[in-house]
This record gives sequence, C-alpha cells and structure tokens, in this order.
Amino acid sequence: MDRFFTAIATRSATIMGQPLAFILSTLFIILWAVSGPFLNYSDTWHLIVNTATTVLTFLAVFLIQNSQNRDGAAMQAKLDEIIRALDKARVEFVGIEHLTDAQIAKIREALENDIRNEADDDKDRTVTRTVETLLKRY
Repeated sequence: MDRFFTAIATRSATIMGQPLAFILSTLFIILWAVSGPFLNYSDTWHLIVNTATTVLTFLAVFLIQNSQNRDGAAMQAKLDEIIRALDKARVEFVGIEHLTDAQIAKIREALENDIRNEADDDKDRTVTRTVETLLKRY
C-alpha cells in the first residue's frame, strides 16, 4: 500500500507542479466564470466550482504533504551521511530534526554565535562540542 500511495503522490505532485496544470486550472475558472450569465448565476453554477476546488484542494494537501515529508526525510538521511563521512563533523548533530523547534533554534543561535566569535584559525576548538553542550551554553 505504501508503494502504491507513494507512486500516486509522487506522480500527482509532479503533474500539479507543472505550468500546464496551472494553465488548465486557470482556463477552467475562466470557462466557469464565462458560463455564469448563461446559467443565470444559479446555485448549481456556484456549487460546481466550490465542490471542485474544495475536493481538489483537500486531496492535494495530502499528496503534497506526503511528497514533502518524503523529500525532507531523504534530505535528512543525505545530510546525516555527510556528517558521518566527514572527519571533523560532530556526529551529535545526526537526528536533531527530532528535537523541538525551541531546541533547534537554540542550537542554530549557538552555532551562529560560535561562527561570529571564533577566528578562522580557531575552528578546531569547537569540533568537540556536542549538541547538549551548545544547548546548555545558550
């Protein structure tokens, strides 16, 4: 089931992200608007566009979120592999995406402060700091 849904979500996100999808959607709305006078702006006329846009938006949210989650997880795995492969990289950073937003913000702030405060020749001194040390310090 996962593979099936992933295939559908990927294909749908690809199709919805194309310029042609935007053009067709715009043409549909123009056609709907032009048909208004011929249908006397009836309740059915309103219902057609409301239902279509609501259903498509509802489905698109799930498909796009699935694609973004998968892309984000793949990106994290790639970054974790880079961290693991680099000699001076701090492996404690692997998995920090599971921390809270506040903790990640503190780590980011601490890293930015470290970069501002250290000289180019003094970078080796920060290599041994861990995520926990950075969180405690800031």
